This record gives sequence, structure tokens and C-alpha cells, in this order.
Amino acid sequence: MANVTNTTNNTSLASQLSSVTSKTTSLGKDDFLKMLVAQLKNQDPLNPMDGTEFAAQLAQFSSLEQLTNMNTQLTNLGLYQKTMISTEAVNLLGKEVTVGQGNQFQVDGDNGNFSYSIAGDAAQVSISILDASGREVDRIEAGTQSAGQQNVTWQKGNNSNGLYSYKVTAVDANGDAVKVTSMTTGKVTAVQYKDNAIYLTVNGQEVAFSNIVSVKNG
Repeated sequence: MANVTNTTNNTSLASQLSSVTSKTTSLGKDDFLKMLVAQLKNQDPLNPMDGTEFAAQLAQFSSLEQLTNMNTQLTNLGLYQKTMISTEAVNLLGKEVTVGQGNQFQVDGDNGNFSYSIAGDAAQVSISILDASGREVDRIEAGTQSAGQQNVTWQKGNNSNGLYSYKVTAVDANGDAVKVTSMTTGKVTAVQYKDNAIYLTVNGQEVAFSNIVSVKNG
């Protein structure tokens, strides 16, 4: 019996595989299916593919398809979440927010609001209010305060509207300093997306959307 080889078909198979792999270095499910079909079309009729091997390749294709579909679903979910976050950020335009960084607050009217957080119980808390030039215009002796976020409404008195900042010092019953984390309060005037993150402009400063602590209603 003559030994029959399918030189033409083998060349065709190599050509098809080359066509598939030359387009991309990362094979997807469509490429895998093309390769499998090409393999079936060009198999040696006297030595066909083993059924077990074929079943194994079909199982691999099924697994690849499931992984591809899962990746697509995760990608779509990520895009949906980004869209929702972007929409939420845009809805903050014109609203007053408190951000966990900086130490500024805006006064429009009779008073201004700001917040800070102290790491432990304090026996004495002092707050200095500074105008835009850094001059102290008021000093508040807040007395004892418990650990956590503190919200302050400052009455401006004879001071003008505008941008102010504050400094807080706190000591415990032993006179040791207690850590204070200051925050910025102001209206959101701009929203932008860069470096795969959303940033807001508050009091002229760029702050990360993820650093928002609270939003004032109304």
C-alpha cells in the first residue's frame, strides 16, 4: 500500500494558521475555532484525528469561550460603573462638599462651614480662622471634644465673604498633642477625568472624587 501524504493540504493548513497568528499575538475564541476547522479540513484521511483529542480540543474551545464571555461581562460592568461614577460626579456641580484634604472653606453670607477629624479624645481644642492673606481674624476655644469628625459653623461677624482657612490644635488630658486631620469645604465648580480618575475643583483646588467625605443637601 502506498504511503499517502497530503502535502498540498498541509501547506494550506500552514498558510491558514499563519494567516490567523500573523494578525495578532493573542488568540481569541474565533481564532481558535478557525484553527480547529482548518485542522479538521486538512487532516490525513488515512490517519484521522483521534476522537479523544478532538473532544479535548472542543472542551478547550468551550472553556475559552466562557472566559471570553466572562471578560466581556466584566469589561461592560467596569464601563457601567465608570459611567455611574461620572454621572454622580457631574451631579455635584454647584453643590457644597467636604473633602478629606486641605483646610479651606468658603464664606457666602453670614457664616461658613468646615470640618476636621481628631484621632482621640481631646481635653482642649483651639481653632484659628485665617483670611486669604493668612492673617488670623478669629480664634475659637472649642474646649473638650471626642474623637471623630467635628463640624463647625463659623459666624463671620464683620469679616467679608470669601475664602478662608483654619488651623486646629488639640491636646489630651496629659497635655500631649492629639492628631488632627483637616478637610476642605466648598462648592464644586468643575469636574474632569484624567489619569483614569475623576477630579473635582473645590475652592480653586483640584481634589480627587474618591476623597469626598460628605455632600451638603440643598
